[in-house]
Amino acid sequence: AAEHNFFTTGDYLEFRYGTTVRCVATALIGFGSLALLAGQLIAGAAILNVVTGVPRWAGALIGGAIMTAYFTAGGLLGSARVNILQLAVMMTGFFLAIPAVLGNAGGLQALIGSAAPPSFGDFTYSSGPGSGWTLFMLLAPAFVVSPGLIQKSWGARSESALRTGVALNAVALLLFAFLPVLLGMAARVTMPGIEDMNTVLPAVLKEQLPSWIGALALAAVFSTEVDTCDAILFMISTSASQDLYKRFLKPTATDAELLRVARLTAVGGGLVGVALAIVLQTVIGALTIFYSLLVVTLFVPVLGGLYLRRAASAEALAAIASGVAVMFVVRYGFTGYRWLDPTLAGLVGAAIAFGSLLTIRKS
Repeated sequence: AAEHNFFTTGDYLEFRYGTTVRCVATALIGFGSLALLAGQLIAGAAILNVVTGVPRWAGALIGGAIMTAYFTAGGLLGSARVNILQLAVMMTGFFLAIPAVLGNAGGLQALIGSAAPPSFGDFTYSSGPGSGWTLFMLLAPAFVVSPGLIQKSWGARSESALRTGVALNAVALLLFAFLPVLLGMAARVTMPGIEDMNTVLPAVLKEQLPSWIGALALAAVFSTEVDTCDAILFMISTSASQDLYKRFLKPTATDAELLRVARLTAVGGGLVGVALAIVLQTVIGALTIFYSLLVVTLFVPVLGGLYLRRAASAEALAAIASGVAVMFVVRYGFTGYRWLDPTLAGLVGAAIAFGSLLTIRKS
């Protein structure tokens, strides 16, 4: 990245495959990123609803205003500093909340006893799309090729700082793969009457913890949402300024102009994200839109470009087109087949198209 002056994933895609691939991928991921932003705002609005009673639309507006303001004011360095503070608050809040909530639920045995389904210990189980191992196929590739994570890594001061940051990020992700899930499992035991899945976690933290611990834990969760929104805005704004504005509209744009475009894009993205948060119903539904598009669009072209020197723009475009097409066909045309996961089908379709065209050209 340093050798070729890469700032975004689009820079790499253009270097490896050309302008067309960059433009197509940027447009698709930009659309999906707005859905991801909406999902985080829905979660933040649910917290504000449980704590203060404000309606979801007002909570989405408040959350959107907060994350847009500090991102546009501080940029990458400012958001990185805020991320450090947020991580400290999140870890403290969760580590204080877990023992208290588990105690109210009757301990770990109660969680894996009466509340656990028969398939609880079966790692090969899946009830359909977004369940079990199919959920892994949705999320794992996304974290490998996430433009937000890649772009932040390219902002590292040195190789050692990059390695340290990636390692710490992995540790934090492992913790968050377990701690919030434990709280949700406890809610299934102690608060089975909750109907809105978006409010499960904030309701548990508010109702089952001492007030001071609950307040800290809720602040931790809310900071998590703002933290993620920050990464999303960073991804959207840098892609718009570097991949679209500088590449197609004004190649001679100065750094000051690019910064202004990035900040305006962040404001616009925040407004669209708030609107989608009001329209979309659940966090999971919004996140699925993003992760599905991200995986079927980027995973095969990025990895193929890194490890297969003969891969060219034709293979990348074929993979993107096939992956997106198969995903939508399966999602909306084969709804009766619960075992058929749209994202996994799209990923397989992208890999087949990429490999087939590469083989044909080679022969």
